[in-house]
Amino acid sequence: MKIAIVNDSPTALRALEIIVSREADLEVIWLATNGADAVEKCRQHLPDLILMDIFMPAMDGVEATRKITKETPCPILIVTASVDAHVAAVFEAMGAGAMDAVATPALGMAEGRRVLLEKIRSIFAISGVARSGQEKTAGHTVQRASTSCVLIGASAGGPVALMDILSELPGDLRAGVVIIQHVDTRFASELASWLGGRAALPVRLADEGDAVCDGEVLIAKGGYHLTFGRSGTLHYTDRPTLSYQPSIDVMFESALKYGPRRLLGIILTGMGRDGSKGLKQLYLAGHRTIAQDESTSAIYGMPRAAAEIGAAREILPLPKVAERIVQWSTSLS
Repeated sequence: MKIAIVNDSPTALRALEIIVSREADLEVIWLATNGADAVEKCRQHLPDLILMDIFMPAMDGVEATRKITKETPCPILIVTASVDAHVAAVFEAMGAGAMDAVATPALGMAEGRRVLLEKIRSIFAISGVARSGQEKTAGHTVQRASTSCVLIGASAGGPVALMDILSELPGDLRAGVVIIQHVDTRFASELASWLGGRAALPVRLADEGDAVCDGEVLIAKGGYHLTFGRSGTLHYTDRPTLSYQPSIDVMFESALKYGPRRLLGIILTGMGRDGSKGLKQLYLAGHRTIAQDESTSAIYGMPRAAAEIGAAREILPLPKVAERIVQWSTSLS
């Protein structure tokens, strides 16, 4: 797996290069000290994954991520000195197309090294790149339980896309919303708070045993699959064992078996194919299904996969998705 590293700190750059180079299945193919240099090098030699810092001269990591995602798409992992101190910048980078974020490990920090390598391999699994480098074919408000549920799956670029949708939904939405966003466990609560800051609907992490309620948005915690159980409530499970958890496919398939009577499945921007299989099952069962269009997707991977297998009844630009959710929630079909 070919790795590129972008960081303006010589110490961090060297530490990351050593950590990656010690792995038999990973190879560092180039280094860059700013975003502009990284954009140019991607045009010449595209890696399988970029380890991207955020704060750099000439061009920062957010803008570099945005340009690379549009011009020469490839998976990007944000690796920066302090993730917790710069949550807004991390989510901006994820909205631009980065898939995840992790703190820069120092040489000799075994735990930091382990977490970084786990992130790298997890991203390869999510994005559909095998190790050979080849592609594979807010407060808890008590409300009434809903018979209608909007299921949204997103990955790279998802946080900003989700913000665009949720900020347009009314506070009295006649449906519940469940979101599966590929995000690290540590950032899930930050994501919920960030999204809730501009949404009229209450947004919180889903808890074990929650029911889906009208006018409430529940977000899956990282590290486990979020599913509907036989009782119709939400549950966390580590089965099936996948390199990425939560899985959009797992949620969609469980909703079809045990979820509310009316379902609207939506696939947003993201790399890989997660969600396309489950969306097709929803479509074949007669439920409404939507995929984000290419022009408004930061990464047109998951929506493309859904479109290619005929899983999406509609392919919509992002600004039209919230409007369609509202229309569906007030219709009888």
